[in-house]
Amino acid sequence: MDRYELVAPCHFGLEAVLKQEIIALGLTIEKVEDGRVTFSGDASAIARANIFLRTAERVLWKVGEFRAESFEELFEQTAALPWEEILPADGRFWVTKATSVKSKLFSTSDIQSVMKKAIVERLKQKYRISWFPETGNEYPIRVSVLKDTFLVGIDTSGESLHKRGYRKLVGKAPISETLASALISLTPWNESRILVDPFCGSGTIPIEAAMIGRNIAPGVGRAFRAESYRDRIPEAIWKAARTEARDGERHDGALQIQGYDIDRDAISIARANAAAAGVAADIHFQVRAVKELHHPKKYGFLITNPPYGERLEDRRDLPELYGQIGEAFRGLDSWSMFLITSYEDAERYIGRKADRNRKIYNGMIKTYFYQFLGPKPPKSGSGNAGSGATGA
Repeated sequence: MDRYELVAPCHFGLEAVLKQEIIALGLTIEKVEDGRVTFSGDASAIARANIFLRTAERVLWKVGEFRAESFEELFEQTAALPWEEILPADGRFWVTKATSVKSKLFSTSDIQSVMKKAIVERLKQKYRISWFPETGNEYPIRVSVLKDTFLVGIDTSGESLHKRGYRKLVGKAPISETLASALISLTPWNESRILVDPFCGSGTIPIEAAMIGRNIAPGVGRAFRAESYRDRIPEAIWKAARTEARDGERHDGALQIQGYDIDRDAISIARANAAAAGVAADIHFQVRAVKELHHPKKYGFLITNPPYGERLEDRRDLPELYGQIGEAFRGLDSWSMFLITSYEDAERYIGRKADRNRKIYNGMIKTYFYQFLGPKPPKSGSGNAGSGATGA
């Protein structure tokens, strides 16, 4: 049985969340580094990781790792990798993406060109042919360079895993599906508790929460690049992984998830996206400003991605907006609030220092996930921590 070493990139700061997801799938963790987790498994691991992982950006089939400080070294080290064990003679391959950080080789276009030539030279010798038709399956290669160390992998996902397939429409500055799911995982929220996002935009946080609550695998309804690698991963393996995902879904009981936004068009988009995700009945969306936020139930959760004011002209409105967030939160008896933002004065205008905060990179933006913790609810059966309809 073939054993595969796989690499799952993620947002910087969320490696521990992804690690726990991989462990929950029964796969073996090999290494945890900034922005990625390396793990291993058989062919089914490729299918299951792509279908089940909520916080990974993609799944790479690791080809190798090496150091290179010159293009000569890069050519030699790339040519030394066992490409013929992966790429068939008719395979279409190219270096689709290269990133370089704190390394002597920083021109990504040159890195891509040199590596492609090195792979061709290796395969010429192994297959004893001088021309490759590249009419077969596609094998996009991704390269990450950090401090002169090259990590090389085949992209098994195709489109990034944040593209679940349900978000046909987006509003302004949407949070990615993978980040939204990770933020929810960093809270104590579960499907029996109330969750409200007062800045829901296109609905990503409520939708991801509903998918978690229903245990809907994020990739169950989409296709992946590696599905064409039938010699490596038979169709039966993908079918079994999707059956496992469908069998694990939970559709009994009511969820208490709500999404509010001041923008009527955003709410329309959110409803359409929730319908596409199959969770429209699980989320109550409503046009509502944060200053009008209130709820009759105790022990709920605010999980939200409010405006950061990345555009200079928007920053003047942030003190008032974050003041309104703080005032609304103070009116929610026994609730907890989890808020991601790059706004450095968030705690000041909310009017309370966060109990915890976590640094997370949202793309290239350094943000903080502020955690304002309320009291724990009483044990089940001794209060109203559990059931309840959508709030007023």
